[in-house]
Amino acid sequence: MLLLSLCSFAQERKEIIAKRISNPPKIDGILDDTVWQTLPAHGEFKMWRPGNEGEIPKDLQTEVKMAYDNKAVYFGVYLHDKQPENILRQFSQRDDIFVQADFFSIAINTYNDGVNETRFFITSAGTIGDARADQFNQDFSYNVVFDAKVSFDDKGWYAEFKIPYNALRFPEVDIQDWSINFFRRSLSRNQTYTWNFIDNSKGQRTQYNGLVKGVHNIDPPTRLTFFPFIQGLVSHTDKKNKADFSAGMDVKYGLSDGFTLDATLIPDFGQAAFDEVRLNLGPFEQTFRENRQFFTEGTELFNKGNAFFSRRIGGKPSKSISDDDLATHEVAEDAPSKINLLNALKVSGRTSGKLGIGFLNAITEKTEIQITDTITGAHRKETVEPLTNYNVFVLDQQFNNNSSVSLINTNVTREGSDFRNGNVTGLVWNLTNKSNSYRLTGRSMVSQVNLPKDNIGGFASELDFDRIKGKFRYGFGHDLSNTTYDINDLGVNFRNNFNNFRINASYQIFEPKGWFNNYRVNIFTRHRRLYSPNIQTQNSLGADWFFMARNRFAFGGNTVYNSKNKNYFEPRVKGRFVTFNPSLGGRMFISSDYRKKFAYDVSVGTRQWFDDPQKIYRIEVSPRYRFSDKLLLIWRSEYFYRPDNFGYVDDNGTDVFLGKRDVVSLENSLNASYNFDPYKSISLRFRNFWSTADYTDNVFYLLNEDGSKSQTDYDISDDDPNRNFNIWNIDLSFNWRFAPGSEATLLYRNQIFNEDKLSTLDYGQSLDNLFTQQIQHTLSLRIVYFLDVNNLKRSSKG
Repeated sequence: MLLLSLCSFAQERKEIIAKRISNPPKIDGILDDTVWQTLPAHGEFKMWRPGNEGEIPKDLQTEVKMAYDNKAVYFGVYLHDKQPENILRQFSQRDDIFVQADFFSIAINTYNDGVNETRFFITSAGTIGDARADQFNQDFSYNVVFDAKVSFDDKGWYAEFKIPYNALRFPEVDIQDWSINFFRRSLSRNQTYTWNFIDNSKGQRTQYNGLVKGVHNIDPPTRLTFFPFIQGLVSHTDKKNKADFSAGMDVKYGLSDGFTLDATLIPDFGQAAFDEVRLNLGPFEQTFRENRQFFTEGTELFNKGNAFFSRRIGGKPSKSISDDDLATHEVAEDAPSKINLLNALKVSGRTSGKLGIGFLNAITEKTEIQITDTITGAHRKETVEPLTNYNVFVLDQQFNNNSSVSLINTNVTREGSDFRNGNVTGLVWNLTNKSNSYRLTGRSMVSQVNLPKDNIGGFASELDFDRIKGKFRYGFGHDLSNTTYDINDLGVNFRNNFNNFRINASYQIFEPKGWFNNYRVNIFTRHRRLYSPNIQTQNSLGADWFFMARNRFAFGGNTVYNSKNKNYFEPRVKGRFVTFNPSLGGRMFISSDYRKKFAYDVSVGTRQWFDDPQKIYRIEVSPRYRFSDKLLLIWRSEYFYRPDNFGYVDDNGTDVFLGKRDVVSLENSLNASYNFDPYKSISLRFRNFWSTADYTDNVFYLLNEDGSKSQTDYDISDDDPNRNFNIWNIDLSFNWRFAPGSEATLLYRNQIFNEDKLSTLDYGQSLDNLFTQQIQHTLSLRIVYFLDVNNLKRSSKG
């Protein structure tokens, strides 16, 4: 039974006294301002990682001072170290915090709710970072404007922070009830220290903050900031040149001290990172991570319940043109791969009663393609995506400093009666008992899809119970979905119709022991069924493990035995299934110490099927070399080989045809960066992915009703399944953060793509073919400037 009462811990919560000041310090990392000489220092940090045991040497003490006025909060930090010359100082750019450098971070919880934090970082090389965090996630896509600098002398290093109130959200009360914790990482010693003690063996780090006293009667200025941008682009493809210019603006407005409106007007995401496309032979769509800043920043509320997948907004059209839609002699131009986003806004925040409220709205434009009669030359337009409105609404009530209940609704409305609309409503919960030893999490979801001639409802649920305290932990869970659950208008569910169970148990250490700083071993079993008909599809039994040595050499792996699998998704025909024999497989990896100039990651994996020639072999190698504190190069190669695989080729609605194929893929990538300082860098990102699916043995099967297969003749002349897939991407960019919140990016992009039926080509031959295709060269310049309305007011008065 869960006891939902106030979370408390045995240890005392420290207090830091914040003093109101009238003359703010100059943020230069040098703590020689008069204000720092008069404020009390707060120290006595405790061990956190690799374990709680042990004492921090006296010559490695940390002290923090805190002040505030009506514009910002300020921190002065003294990081003593008798050997400052040994402090690692690798340069990096904003939010790239976990490099080979020490760092200091501030975790502020302006609601003292034990859950939500805004974290601010600075490394020993001067790189800043910020993130929104809760009990389970730390999101570095969240970016606010703040200032921080560092300096060094023979006694150690120093950090100075200015965090404006427009970077924080807090309740409108006279006396603020904030909590806070400070973290210092000493990388050369492989240790991290915290101001307020954190017990590694139970609870979450967000529940161990100390208290902030003295912040009262804040009269913050108007929270209104603008991020206008201009972007110019020139592209060249096979003697065709294209130039484009765009301008727009992002706006942030503080509706109150606790709520913020974010809007993007006339957005242009032309410099978003390229998608890592792969050859997809499976029954499920290929999805990609979100790279558009508006949809990654400050979206933690909207991610409750996993009902929102932002790549749906502005994704591919919901309607495709088939041959049945065309008259004789008509041809249709290719549909666009994405829809233009007209504008988007989101409002989010939390009340003093710890109720989080979020609303997101986006509108995409009507999109048409041209259809041409090849005889008469006549043209007509066909709408593949109408004007579409996307909405997400979230309520998230937190309580007891460790629990929450959330309600989420997503809605997609497309203009006109010929297109589908979608609506999803979900209840999500995370309930933890008083001692933080047990947690009950889950969600209950209902979907409604409105088609032109039908309305289809569906439901799904998840329920998980876990012990989350101590060295020995265990849990069990249940996932269920009926056959019509569909959230794919604004979410992602690859499959429905399941009724699955899992049980797991693990053992881990929280203090260094013997050769190891930490290790964890986990065993699990899964039982999979269909919801309808209620039949077993597969059982799995497995284990995974991870070990970290004291010298930061890590290794681990996993192994899984799968029973016979009745796969109802591979045939692509409702009610049909294909049977795969039992299999056993696993993966092992090693990772060396990144503090050294040369380091590496290596993993190997395999899977073998019983009484079946199918096999999988996989190897991944990723060496890295740090030439200096400014230049880092990381190479990665992954080779995948799956001989004698069989899978879906085609169907006619009744008969399903399978083919035997050898699948090979090779992925090479390079990430290189040269950082002039924490504000300017040149970065190179390269990726080449090649894959083939070779059916030239000409062995095809007809799927039987019992899931077995019978060899058959199959004519590939109309639809040859052989595939040779090769894609090449290069991004070379110069980035300059020339002022807080303002930056300029010059990007050169090179893209080549080829897909054909020449599956017998080797990698070199495929690469030769790739370079006969047209190459798209793109050069773009984007400048974003940060404007705070309060600075504009002061300038006008001056």
